[in-house]
Amino acid sequence: MVQDADKRQSHGVAMTGLAVMALAAAGHQPVDKNPAGEAMRRAVAFLLRADIQAQSGYFGGRDGSRMYGHGIVTLALTELLGMGADKVQDGLLRERAQRGVSLILAAQRVKKHDPRFIGGWRYSPDAGDADLSVTVWQLMALRSAKNAGLAVPKEAIDAAVAYLRRSYVGPRPGAAVAGEPIAKGAFGYVPGQPPQYAMAAAGLLAMQVCGLHEAPEVRAATEWLREVRPVWETQWFFYGTYYFAQGMHKRGGEVAREAQEQVERALLAHQQPQGNWEGADPAESGQGRTYCTALAILSLSVRYHYLPIYQE
Repeated sequence: MVQDADKRQSHGVAMTGLAVMALAAAGHQPVDKNPAGEAMRRAVAFLLRADIQAQSGYFGGRDGSRMYGHGIVTLALTELLGMGADKVQDGLLRERAQRGVSLILAAQRVKKHDPRFIGGWRYSPDAGDADLSVTVWQLMALRSAKNAGLAVPKEAIDAAVAYLRRSYVGPRPGAAVAGEPIAKGAFGYVPGQPPQYAMAAAGLLAMQVCGLHEAPEVRAATEWLREVRPVWETQWFFYGTYYFAQGMHKRGGEVAREAQEQVERALLAHQQPQGNWEGADPAESGQGRTYCTALAILSLSVRYHYLPIYQE
């Protein structure tokens, strides 16, 4: 959800990170001796170029994708640890990923203008506020890095989860009681803002990735999303559906089956003859085919569990 209108067509670093994750989610690796493997080798080599990451560790400056791009690329690199084309590339992946993580941690520690924003992130590394959309990418990158053995303090994850909880709007259900309806609530873009599809799904998955599978907010957001569902014309449809597909799959059972059918129905009906997707929402269509197609692949490949961050 990179929203800098003046630089929509120049987010090459962030889009490369998304594309690499999409290929990996479909089971491809840089070592594969086929066109997909070759594309991944070239893409990873591009992300590891010396001029892509600033000395500070920042990935979001070169292409104008800001902290969105930084979180995406850091997540992509941490997910690819151990999948490099050779030992040299594996070493670079680890070094660049750790530098990216260090910048995320430093940005989280920046003093916030309002206590509600503590623990979160926004557009720039020195931002004094936060929003859920940017925060979720950073939190996913931190969780992936921690899972891969990189240095991530528990306090950083805890602070981010606290921010997620402040972004939740609605009742927090207690223990499930047979025959009683489950309370519905979801996550907003910033604390206090009403829920919307993309943010409700993002908050759901972020909480689950942090191990909070049965948290009150998770159970309530699941019910909220079962009513809203992925609708093609929805604002930020691809962005929200990426989180929706992963988060609802983690809920398992009938919820997962229902969500998978909805995602497949919505996406497959709009796939272009060349195999790509294009956005109906003006904001997303302006992001380009790579953005839409990568998020569609990530949404459709949820069942395969190839990316470590989405594994149980």
